[in-house]
Amino acid sequence: MSLRPKQVNFDETWGTLRRTIEGVVTLSKVPRVEWNDRFTDVYTLCVAHPEPYTNQLYNETQVFLRKHVQALRTEIEKYESNSSLLKVYYDMWIKYSQGVEYLNKLYSYLNQQHVKKSKLSEADITYGGVTDMPGHMIEIGELGLEIWRQDMLEKIQDTLIELVLEAIRSDRRGDTAVSTTIVNGVVHSFVAVEDPKHRIPGDPHTHLTFYEKAFEAPFLQDTGRYYQQEASKLITTCSVSEYMEKVIQKLNEEDMRARRYLHASSYGKLSSECHRRLVSDHLSALHSECRIMVENDRRQDLTNTYGLLKPLASGLNVLADTLEAHIKKEGLEAVSSLKQETAHMDFVESIILLYKKYKDIVNTVFKSDQMFISSLDKACTAVINFRQCTKNPCRSPELLAKYCDALLKKSTKGYSETEVDEKLSQSIIIFRYIDDKDVFQKFYSRNLARRLINHLSHSMDAEEGMINRLKQACGYEFTNKLHRMFTDVSVSSDLNNKFNDYLTKEGIKLPISFSIMVLQAGAWPLQQNPSPFAIPQILESSVQKFETFYGRQFNGRKLTWLHHLSSCDVKLSYTKKPYFIIMQTFQIAVLTSFETQDEMVYRDIREATRLTDDQFSRHLQSLIECKLLECDDKEFTQDSIIKLNKGYSNKRAKFRISGAVQKETPQEVEQTHVSVEEDRKIFIQAAIVRIMKSRKVIKHNVLIQEVLQLSNGRFSPTISVIKKCIETLIERAYLERTPNSADEYSYVA
Repeated sequence: MSLRPKQVNFDETWGTLRRTIEGVVTLSKVPRVEWNDRFTDVYTLCVAHPEPYTNQLYNETQVFLRKHVQALRTEIEKYESNSSLLKVYYDMWIKYSQGVEYLNKLYSYLNQQHVKKSKLSEADITYGGVTDMPGHMIEIGELGLEIWRQDMLEKIQDTLIELVLEAIRSDRRGDTAVSTTIVNGVVHSFVAVEDPKHRIPGDPHTHLTFYEKAFEAPFLQDTGRYYQQEASKLITTCSVSEYMEKVIQKLNEEDMRARRYLHASSYGKLSSECHRRLVSDHLSALHSECRIMVENDRRQDLTNTYGLLKPLASGLNVLADTLEAHIKKEGLEAVSSLKQETAHMDFVESIILLYKKYKDIVNTVFKSDQMFISSLDKACTAVINFRQCTKNPCRSPELLAKYCDALLKKSTKGYSETEVDEKLSQSIIIFRYIDDKDVFQKFYSRNLARRLINHLSHSMDAEEGMINRLKQACGYEFTNKLHRMFTDVSVSSDLNNKFNDYLTKEGIKLPISFSIMVLQAGAWPLQQNPSPFAIPQILESSVQKFETFYGRQFNGRKLTWLHHLSSCDVKLSYTKKPYFIIMQTFQIAVLTSFETQDEMVYRDIREATRLTDDQFSRHLQSLIECKLLECDDKEFTQDSIIKLNKGYSNKRAKFRISGAVQKETPQEVEQTHVSVEEDRKIFIQAAIVRIMKSRKVIKHNVLIQEVLQLSNGRFSPTISVIKKCIETLIERAYLERTPNSADEYSYVA
């Protein structure tokens, strides 16, 4: 076959081609030879000499397809308003769409060489100002679909769409009289005739397809009316719980129905319409039940509520607020009536139980939704930092520190090491919610000091593990002093070994077994000005020898002896059997007064020890309560006679006098809070100076905000305290008010 252009008789060639086209469109059998010959005819017409017959071929094909579709429509109109119309239409569409697809292949040369070259690019349309396109051509396949839309669908769409809607209504009622395949095929024919790849460039209405305008809009309206009626029936006959179950069932059914019948672009729109009618229109009824569901822990109902409200804008706000209010209420009730003796244990464990319960609900019921995590966090923050009186400090930091102290002491009973470690890990949950972390730090460091000094720690690994947890939560600066306390304990152990080597080298033998702890004054929260005290003679030589040794080791360092924190292991030899008692140095000073006599006057013992009357009476009372000493007077006077109990007996051969490790008194608690307030003022002043050094000049409100930001994570200072600190720094000439503005400060270098 020659590919060179030649003269062609169009009418004769078209007549032959037309008969083949008719067979292709009607899916009649077309022999391969005939197909190849017609393919050649299309090529020949497109390259004919002297003028190609491209436009004439295109127009004749268009006329043929239009007449063919009109004939099919005439056949369909015989079934108007008849349910069988859907099947007839579906069969015709399937045959026609396949036929047009084959026809498009037959006209591939026309499509490739003429139609595509005639198309304007999107840039030409958008930026070239082209609005009129005379002689515009589209591919034959697209042309066939366009003709189907114009001469078939647009003529019978009202009847056809009503029948489709009725078929879908029947499906909702459970009637399967109409085939799903037929309805699906009809609906997708609406999409095929204006699929994006078939749209005409430059058409200003291509964003609204035939499917959207002709079918989707009335379908959504019909669906809305249907579910509006369904919702009205259900809400009056069912409880809210039952209503939600039925709504979820219907939404699931509609979702499956959408996938059976609709184009994917309609899924979201249908879901929104169903939610609007079944959920949004009855939002007040659902919200009214939220409080009851939360209070009664109706998790399935809460799961259903969450699933229904989540797609709605701001739909979950009421549920989240209700959950937050309930957690706060339950938490405050749990910690409102704590017993003084077990307040720290009850407080922490109640909060942990509360947190675990609602954390599980947030994770499982609310799918770890950030809104509900935030509600849990806000409620826990409110409960943990609650103050019955705004003037009084929050007790949470103190109670948490005592809880950790109770777990880390040797006296911890009933818990394995694993349980202790788990409980300490859980305590960090509460720690993260505490606003006044510096208060916790102060109480924790004091308790830690007591444990380390008195060798009461259950496990040094547990101690270090807890400090590392605090470090992860707040950073190294927060735990710096705690780490230094541990370092001092280790250094003191080495120092004791060196002291023993020194005694051996010098040939010195001490009357007692003596060990010390040398602690840095800046790291340990200890009283630096101890009360007056006369060291018992048996201890005096050991103290002097250590001071001599220490002075040789470290030139210029000064030792301050904290006898009130020291303890002794004492062996009683005057009793029938020996007893080993751990007691405080002040108590051993009182007891050694009886080495030469069995009874003494209160005044003489006090003068010998040089203790204050308050401290002396307290330690004397502890010895009388454990029956090592005796006194006939109910209340001490200066002339009270104190006797040594020579008939003392005890079931335990080794024990500790409870008074040796005193519990924190209310005065010490108050002193701790006062110390925290002073530390806060120093911190705020340092923060202000640091800000002013970098900014030089700053507005009052900006300075306040930056100080609050720097303090965040340690404590929440009040505006009034920050203002007082600013005034203090102005008086001390660190900064000054600028002359041009009353609310601006400048740094004084």
